[in-house]
Amino acid sequence: MESDLLISTDRHTVKPWFQGKIPFAFDLPEIQNSEFSLLGGRMTYLGQTPGAHLIYDVRKHHISVFVFQEQSLRARLDENSLSPKKLSFNMETWSQGGLRYFVIGDASAADISSLAKLFKTSAS
Repeated sequence: MESDLLISTDRHTVKPWFQGKIPFAFDLPEIQNSEFSLLGGRMTYLGQTPGAHLIYDVRKHHISVFVFQEQSLRARLDENSLSPKKLSFNMETWSQGGLRYFVIGDASAADISSLAKLFKTSAS
């Protein structure tokens, strides 16, 4: 039986692990020369929509990166649900290449933004 959680710091192990588990492919950024560490990933769902949940570490804080197909989420999300509110965590979200990314964690807004930037540049 396959586990629904992959613990691996190697992006070349994590990315292929999702193949066949979710209906899309995505790129993982190169983080070797950054302060981020990849801890692993798992499948996740928003409603009935399958996606990827990646877990990163930076300065003893965990950051979750969720990736879903944009077309599958349109009916579930509107701009009000994505607007920042006063929260105890930081979040950045964007659409790119037909995918919707969410970078969420209790790390600083600067760290969230830095990890988001790594994803944005790896997907372009």
